[in-house]
Amino acid sequence: MRYLLLFISFCGFSQEVFKPLEQRKEFQPLKIERNLKADGYLDESDWQNAPSVKIDFQVEPFQGKKASFNSTVKLLYNQQFLYVAAILRDSVGKNAYRAPNLKRDYEFVENDLFGIAIDGFNDRRNALVLQSNAYGAQRDLLAFDDRQFDIDWDGLYRVRTHRSDSSWVAEYAIPWQTLRYPKTDGNKPQDWGINFFRVRRSSNELSVWSPHPRSMSPLRMDYAGKLAGIIPPPPTATNIRFIPYLLQVSNRTNGTEIGNSATNNFKLGGEIKWAISPTTVMDFTFNTDFAQADVDRQVNNISRFSVFFPERRQFFLENASLFSTGLAPVDQVIGGSMYIQPFFSRTIGLDQNVNPIAITAGSRFVYRSEQRNLGGIFMRQGEGDGDPFTNFFVGRYSENFGKQNRIGAIVTTKSSPSVVLSTGAVDAFVRFNDKFSFSGMGTLTQDSRTGDQGVAEYSQFLYNANFFRAYWTQTLVTEKYNPAMGFVSRRDILSNSQGFDFNVRGKWLPSFIRSWGPGIYTEVYHSLKTGKIIEQRALSGPLWFDLQNGGIIGGYVEASAQNLEDTFSPVGIKINPGSYSYFRKGFLLASDPSAKYSGSTEYGWGGFFNGSLQTIDSKFRLAPIPHVNLGLSWNWSKFENMGVARETKEVNLVILETRMAINPRLQLIGFYQKNTSDDLNSMNLRLSWEYQPLSYVYLVFNTLNYKGSDNTSQKQQSFLAKLSYLKQF
Repeated sequence: MRYLLLFISFCGFSQEVFKPLEQRKEFQPLKIERNLKADGYLDESDWQNAPSVKIDFQVEPFQGKKASFNSTVKLLYNQQFLYVAAILRDSVGKNAYRAPNLKRDYEFVENDLFGIAIDGFNDRRNALVLQSNAYGAQRDLLAFDDRQFDIDWDGLYRVRTHRSDSSWVAEYAIPWQTLRYPKTDGNKPQDWGINFFRVRRSSNELSVWSPHPRSMSPLRMDYAGKLAGIIPPPPTATNIRFIPYLLQVSNRTNGTEIGNSATNNFKLGGEIKWAISPTTVMDFTFNTDFAQADVDRQVNNISRFSVFFPERRQFFLENASLFSTGLAPVDQVIGGSMYIQPFFSRTIGLDQNVNPIAITAGSRFVYRSEQRNLGGIFMRQGEGDGDPFTNFFVGRYSENFGKQNRIGAIVTTKSSPSVVLSTGAVDAFVRFNDKFSFSGMGTLTQDSRTGDQGVAEYSQFLYNANFFRAYWTQTLVTEKYNPAMGFVSRRDILSNSQGFDFNVRGKWLPSFIRSWGPGIYTEVYHSLKTGKIIEQRALSGPLWFDLQNGGIIGGYVEASAQNLEDTFSPVGIKINPGSYSYFRKGFLLASDPSAKYSGSTEYGWGGFFNGSLQTIDSKFRLAPIPHVNLGLSWNWSKFENMGVARETKEVNLVILETRMAINPRLQLIGFYQKNTSDDLNSMNLRLSWEYQPLSYVYLVFNTLNYKGSDNTSQKQQSFLAKLSYLKQF
């Protein structure tokens, strides 16, 4: 043990978690009188006089070293805009900057990018984040305590870039209405929290202006610098966005189960966003439409857990973090497999078969301040699931205390003429120090029709340092717990999940390896009714390596014990109740995700209940230029000597995606998937044109073919044209 501790100390000594700087870095911008054209060229004379800072603290791969290339940030502002310019030196050449595609809200790890994190209230907890890659594609989000993120929030701002062989430049023009900051009389200077960061993908390097440890992100605002002496204009009294839309939809069905029909519908609706104050926002929606939302990806679920499909509809994605209390795995391993969500917005506007139900109208209220957060959603849904209408309400309150702690509560009700379903929950998050945190929740549900009540709770401790990470998670869900507006992945269970992993670095590793991450993770599930263990799982990845280019080489072993109390039928293979133990192995190979040609393959083999199972999960992408992106995913499963009938069965799921972009604002996206498990194939084609900031034209074609219960073909086709327009008052 003594030698192990010495080894850990040796590997982590120079890479420890450090405290925020006692004297924050400061940056004071220059006020100008005229408007600038944000075009990425910085040819106005004002930029020559603008104050500047350097992004020179390296977080990855060598915490504390100087950044490999110079990065300079300049700031100006006037009565209309905050202007930010970044000059990012590089030697890769004009056409070698990394950007696999030009979609908005691109993947952080795949792009050369520059980002700004702004804490307008200087509370050291909240951040408004604006990013651009080298080709001007935008990525924006809201962050809270570097733990909750509204990734799909879209800010109204302009950014343009210019690339040369020696550098690339990003120039932002950010309207004051997009930012949130305290009220002012227009003359008193304010201090904001701010940080700037750069990802250089050729060397897979992250650098920042104000230093923070590697175990955190640049959005941890207690480590941010200070934007000093800025005098923004007073927030406007009528900060209102009005977004009306026109929609034309044509539908055609053909099948013995779904009938033969052809319909054409015209629809008018829209949304209004009213920033009542810097801390308070009210949203209204009428004839709500999500026709342009991305489609779900098929999954062949062979586990005993319900699949959690993410929300993809824009209205519900914005400010989602305020309402997303509950348990979800921190990542694919940490925290176990359980989800317990008292509120999950996909329960609104979708029936039990995930078919859309018309939403007549709705509203959302959000209040965020340094002390507390308050939110409410009310939606009115039309006829569906056997009821003429359904009303949905969710209310959320949380109180901040200490530096980064909070306690809160959430209430939901789903009411219709036939039933009222209610859920209540209380939750807490405590950050004991920079490495150690706790989160927990208790929740209760009630059904007015049956009188059934259900309970669920979880507790999770997480230790996250540069060199070592560990967690312990405990959950309990009763059989009658039914969050009608939420999601739970499993009922009638008491579970414990524990695990730890390392992030080992050193010069003794081969030069192409950044870190070695061995880990062990366990899960144990008991039935609450019988008290018996119904599932155990232990996973170990002794050989797991993150590469310098962002790729992965990993191998793992897994031992499982299943005690089935009821029949289980993965992909239609019937398995009788009983006890089963088996052992599985696997490996993962993944290349640089930012490269023009990239891919990953995971192969697993070994036992599965009373038979054996081989799986391949492969993804390949061709992106010769950022304007052309082709992706192929293939999931293959082969079951052998399985189930009651000792079946052998192969299942294939193929997904093909394409993205053709003239620029970040005009793109054609295609998506096709085929699943041999249920003979389903579908296609989605979407043309998107952002003809001015956050105003769109969409043309969408969908087709879906599948086998009905009578084994005959069922076909659905739809075409829609949608025009939306954003007007800011």
